[in-house]
Amino acid sequence: MSPELTLFASPAAIHTIGTPWLWGGTIAVVLALLVLDFAITRRPHEVSMREAIGWTVFYIALPIAFGIFLWTGHGSTTGMEFFTGYLLEKSLSVDNLFVFMLLLSAFAVPAALAQRVLLYGIAGALVLRGIFIALGAAALATLDWAFLLFGLILLVTAVKLLADAAGGHEQEVDVSSMKSVKLMRRFMPVTDDYQGTRMTVRQAGRRALTPLALVVAAVMATDLVFAVDSVPAVYGVTGDPFLVFATNAFALLGLRALYFVLHAALSRLVHLAYGLAAILAFIGVKLVLHWAHGIWSGVPQIPTATSLVFIVVVLATVTFTSLRATRGEQRHAGEEPTVVP
Repeated sequence: MSPELTLFASPAAIHTIGTPWLWGGTIAVVLALLVLDFAITRRPHEVSMREAIGWTVFYIALPIAFGIFLWTGHGSTTGMEFFTGYLLEKSLSVDNLFVFMLLLSAFAVPAALAQRVLLYGIAGALVLRGIFIALGAAALATLDWAFLLFGLILLVTAVKLLADAAGGHEQEVDVSSMKSVKLMRRFMPVTDDYQGTRMTVRQAGRRALTPLALVVAAVMATDLVFAVDSVPAVYGVTGDPFLVFATNAFALLGLRALYFVLHAALSRLVHLAYGLAAILAFIGVKLVLHWAHGIWSGVPQIPTATSLVFIVVVLATVTFTSLRATRGEQRHAGEEPTVVP
């Protein structure tokens, strides 16, 4: 049997290596890791740097091993697409961490509950991105201009990121204005204090939400926004829905531990927005060129290897320039980002 299977029988059929066994096995591993994470965070505790580094190493080694498996079993092209997509999603996920950091600070989440909130955010992101991946695959299989649409979405996002970075706009979180928070408070009362890992408690004879429920809802609302950009971006690297899912899943699974490793360094990545804008613009151009190539064969396309090199160079450059620009600043442990009260 050919390693590539047709997913949709249409003029714009999408080819995927995702056999039922490969899909089932990958989803089973992802669910098992989520269950394990929920079991680990069942008893709230502050995460030590040693613990965070250990889990981060594990969640980096896992996709590397999976990528090698794909490379040896399905060829270098598949392996290259997976590693490029994974690196792209991992770099975009760092932007998620900025927002998570702001939300945890804005809601005054106790340190012992931080990893529980992050885990709910990761689980929600996996579900939302699974939905967007399926919708994206259906669009690519039936709409000839879907690549153009995805490309334009990324170009608009890149321009917005660049404009915000150039204008010096800091990311802020105004809890009182968040629609998810307003909606929940409209239907149920909210307790003043956190009640451990519980999201609802009985108070004065009626069910009430805890602040933990509000912050989880806020995190999942931001997941929806990030999915709109993230899924089209990885479809610019590979058209295989299985690889799109796998890169998203492996990039998200390690965020809980990575947050605690990078927490002190996140505030120093002052040029990250410029790098993400460049990467999204590059992938957007790649998608537009791919769409144009389907109409005019003379239009060039950007190889996956070129995309990988570009992403690595941009991330290395903005990391170096960010650390250099902030090397003279005195940063104290536990310094919190600016938020709107």
